Amino acid sequence: MRPVKKNYGLPPRQGLYDPALEHDACGVGFVVNIRGEKSHQIVRDGLEILVNLTHRGACGCDPLTGDGAGILMQIPHEFFLAKAAESGIKLPQPGEYGIGTLFLPPDEAQRRFCQEQFERIVAEEGQQFLGWRDVPVKSSVIGRTAHDVEPVIRQMFIRRGEATPADMLEWKLYVIRKLHERAIDDSNLSQKRYCYIPSLSSRVVVYKGLLLAYQVEEYYADLADELFTSALALVHQRYSTNTFPTWDLAHPFRYMAHNGEINTLRGNINWMHARESMFASEKYGDDLKKICPVCVAGGSDSAVFDNALELLLLTGRRLPEAMSMLIPEPWQNHESMPDELKAYYEYQSCLLEPWDGPASIAFTDGTSIGAVLDRNGLRPSRYWVTKGGLVVMASEAGVLAIPPEEVEFKGRLRPGRMFLVDTSQGRIIADDEIKSSLASRRPYRQWLRENMVTLDDLSAPAEVNGFLEEPLLDLQRTFGYTLEDLRILMAPMATGGKEAIGSMGNDTPLAVLSDRPQLLYNY
Repeated sequence: MRPVKKNYGLPPRQGLYDPALEHDACGVGFVVNIRGEKSHQIVRDGLEILVNLTHRGACGCDPLTGDGAGILMQIPHEFFLAKAAESGIKLPQPGEYGIGTLFLPPDEAQRRFCQEQFERIVAEEGQQFLGWRDVPVKSSVIGRTAHDVEPVIRQMFIRRGEATPADMLEWKLYVIRKLHERAIDDSNLSQKRYCYIPSLSSRVVVYKGLLLAYQVEEYYADLADELFTSALALVHQRYSTNTFPTWDLAHPFRYMAHNGEINTLRGNINWMHARESMFASEKYGDDLKKICPVCVAGGSDSAVFDNALELLLLTGRRLPEAMSMLIPEPWQNHESMPDELKAYYEYQSCLLEPWDGPASIAFTDGTSIGAVLDRNGLRPSRYWVTKGGLVVMASEAGVLAIPPEEVEFKGRLRPGRMFLVDTSQGRIIADDEIKSSLASRRPYRQWLRENMVTLDDLSAPAEVNGFLEEPLLDLQRTFGYTLEDLRILMAPMATGGKEAIGSMGNDTPLAVLSDRPQLLYNY
């Protein structure tokens, strides 16, 4: 077993390297056994990758409080079977139960309320609540700032209800979590921000927090147990750029971890809210009302992205399809892209707009794991495949000590292209195969031809016979035009087809603060 190396600082200036030139963002990486063979070594390797990404994270004036770090793994059945038995809980076979990790308020009364709400919702949704387990943690290793807002961490076990089909358990756990989020939001708890569910699944479990990379294995005692096995481990060290660092906003989230930022976030959230009124499905029925709002208020860009990915996956889409919808490659002007793939992207663009920004995103559903770059490739990611069937991907090179003679091949992610390992098939699936499979599943070009209406297809507008009888000057005054608008703004647009450029400041008050009438678009 390789020991986890702890490197807390930057190396000294040497050769072409200068620590003063560091401009890193979050660190993300994963390790997976291609054949899906579970072992504790995978967990250890994941933790080593995390520690070697320490420089990718951040801390504040309290050097022992990080911006957040964590690890996502498959559920180790033997481990939880033993731990549940210690609490008098008998677990069924894998796939017949789900495990949830909860952050809970420090206040006992508020914590009890959160737990009671959870047990009530589980029963109402027709599932069987089996019991609680206290997650052993070592609070002495974390910083004062993290300790001041440290939640109580517990795990719960839920058995599939008799009326719930086996393939619907993951969906029901999703509904339960969303209803619990709504119940807590609607409550008057003063510590409601403490109540958060990092993971609730029959496939994966997440251990994370307001931690530094090396603190994760020290804080969570479970991770040192030899029975804690997994075939994959997804890790993340956070550098909080868009939101204040908190326990709940640490990565990984339930399906992904993210390095970068989503620049189109406000539009993405607004469109998602707008679509919620159109949700309809014979399979999921009234449950669709229970999962709204899909995007949780106050979440970071990556947390909201995870919300959208979760919806696509749990309503029936496969992992590669969901990711290709959220982060499509540039297709409109791609000269060599097959037409059927262009048709696929064009069709999906009618359903969901791209989530754009400089980002490298690692993702998993517990069976497949992979990564994708934004369409411009503005974040780096590299991968290694060993002769022993191990795949390592990270936001940089050198995260795991692999002897050169063990490396079968290595490469880097490319803009808009997907890297995917499917442990059920025991192989790496190439981007071309993924895209070809997606494009050929449905007659997308035919659907577009038969159903899409473009502006060119619309009939010509009726001719306007002249202007209104009122003088032009009166119309301009009525609609709020000024001499400055006409001379400085509109004249260059009319004569040169370009927007005017000026270098002087504008002291005109904002429309919303002005006492004078304003054009609608000024608001």
